[in-house]
Amino acid sequence: MFMTPPCVPECVSAARRFGLPYFACLAVVLLAVGCSGTPAQSAASGGGSGRGGRGGRGGGGAAQPVVTARVSQRDVPVEIVAVGNVEAYSTISVKSQVTGELQRAYFREGDVVKKGDRLFTIDPRPLEASLKQAEASLARDEALLNQAEAQIARDKANAEYQQITADRQTKLAARGLISKDASEQSRAAADATLGTITADKAAYESARAQLVMQQSVVDIAKVQLSYADIRSAINGRTGSNTVKPGNLVSADSTELVTITQLQPVYVTFAVPAVHLPTVKEHVGKDPLLVMAASPEAGGQPIEGRLTFVDNAVDQASDTIKLKATFPNADLRLWPGQFTRVTLRLTTLSNATVVPSQAVQTGQDGQFVFVVKQDSTVDVRPVTVAQRIGETVVIGKGLTPGERIVTEGQLRLEQGTRIQATDSAGRATGGAGSRGGRGRGGRGQGGGQGQTGGARSGQGRQGGQ
Repeated sequence: MFMTPPCVPECVSAARRFGLPYFACLAVVLLAVGCSGTPAQSAASGGGSGRGGRGGRGGGGAAQPVVTARVSQRDVPVEIVAVGNVEAYSTISVKSQVTGELQRAYFREGDVVKKGDRLFTIDPRPLEASLKQAEASLARDEALLNQAEAQIARDKANAEYQQITADRQTKLAARGLISKDASEQSRAAADATLGTITADKAAYESARAQLVMQQSVVDIAKVQLSYADIRSAINGRTGSNTVKPGNLVSADSTELVTITQLQPVYVTFAVPAVHLPTVKEHVGKDPLLVMAASPEAGGQPIEGRLTFVDNAVDQASDTIKLKATFPNADLRLWPGQFTRVTLRLTTLSNATVVPSQAVQTGQDGQFVFVVKQDSTVDVRPVTVAQRIGETVVIGKGLTPGERIVTEGQLRLEQGTRIQATDSAGRATGGAGSRGGRGRGGRGQGGGQGQTGGARSGQGRQGGQ
């Protein structure tokens, strides 16, 4: 039932004395009603304003909405992220080793070739002629060597005969059957034959040396002829064919094509030198795992192993150059690409892990808000052992399974009552009571008290 405030008649009388019209008097009446209130409304308005509306510091007010999470325990890899550059495992530049006309190419640009596959053919006819000439000279030298060998055998037999004859003449001269002069002539002839044998041996050695030299000429001619048939030295992918068949190529000056080996490939990257002791510890033992992000959308990371550590630290950037080898079986890594590289240094076993946003920093150091059984929070100092992306490894201060606050810390202090919600603000149950949030807290300034006595009573009950 509507009750007229005591000041309304006086307001109407004053308006009429000054000659105000009817609608002006009505406005004055409404203004008087708005600025006045019943005692119950005043009490409700006064009860709604106070510390209870902020959220119950000390546990007696409204519960504050926060997002919570459990402290977990798991194995955490310690990793370094860097930007790497993909390098070919091997790259060769194919050039002709002989001068001649390029007759044929046996591949198309961009083809994958294997080691030993034929790539080009150079006109072999001049090289074949040179080989035949060298082989003919070799046959001549072989004949000369055989002739020298026969000459030695003949002179050796003649020397033996002359030696026997000289011995017989010496015996006859001693018995006086022949003259001494005839015996000496026979001895001189035997000695001369021995000198001939020495000369024949020298000629034989010369012929044999000539034969060896000519054999090397033949071998060189065969090698030159083999250069007319150009084959791949590695497994890889061919590039652009810079010389087309029919053109003249020069020895060791014309690049015909490049071949790049893509399986495996290297990825070169740099990490801060502070991690060098850990890297050196694993070199030569258990190679460190390296992950390369696939350049393809949605592709899985590619696993490789650290295979190279540079022998000096770059003083300008205080980094050390590393190189990892990747099998690249599916050819997802391509030389020249930049890729995101993750080097796994070690793995922390059974580490206590919390989201990074749960850790706050105060005057006394880092801390977290731990949710207790009575839905109030406790300020707990913690020691951070490692930060890995959005995860923090806690060295001391927390136990796996405890519940901590991850969002809404600005409204909290020691003993504040909380209401667990999700990231959208919807209550998830458990912590706090609906009455604790307090409709009376919303009554600041009399907003709830103006709806009548029943509504005002609800505001007082919630604020208790």
